[in-house]
Amino acid sequence: MKTKIGILYSTVDGQTLKICNALKEILVEKGNTVEMYSIEDFDKEITDFDKFIIGASIRYGKHNPKIIEFINKNKANLNKTENAFFSVNLVARKLEKALPETNPYFIKFLKEIDWIPNKSAVFAGKLDYQKYPFTDRLMIQLIMWMTKGPTNPKTKIEYTDWDKVREFGVLINNHY
Repeated sequence: MKTKIGILYSTVDGQTLKICNALKEILVEKGNTVEMYSIEDFDKEITDFDKFIIGASIRYGKHNPKIIEFINKNKANLNKTENAFFSVNLVARKLEKALPETNPYFIKFLKEIDWIPNKSAVFAGKLDYQKYPFTDRLMIQLIMWMTKGPTNPKTKIEYTDWDKVREFGVLINNHY
């Protein structure tokens, strides 16, 4: 019997979606059936799936409020289903902040909600100043300056560790 896996995501610039697509590919390779939904388009029940993954990116230090609302509203069903959560943020580009236990945004997220995912991960995102609207670019440059990151407006760096994404997909597949 194939395992039916749901992936729910929230993305700002598309990197979380790219990570979700990579996870989907890994899980389908392993023989699972995978359905993917944006937080705006999810119209199923969590319990329709054997496993449920949530991925969310950070913008200005916060996950999308719709993700937090979704988790708070669906906590009971999340707890009935094997689940995983991952966060995507640029702070995770630093090795010492690339784990759920050490990433300040992930730690803050867990304090905001009353739910602990079965499996969790933190992935570094992508920095692409030319893609951002003017105000976002200035704010992100300021944040990067404060955190000793690149501030050149032509900078385009994908920090995502794809081996780590693959390991997370294999973990999700093998864990349950």
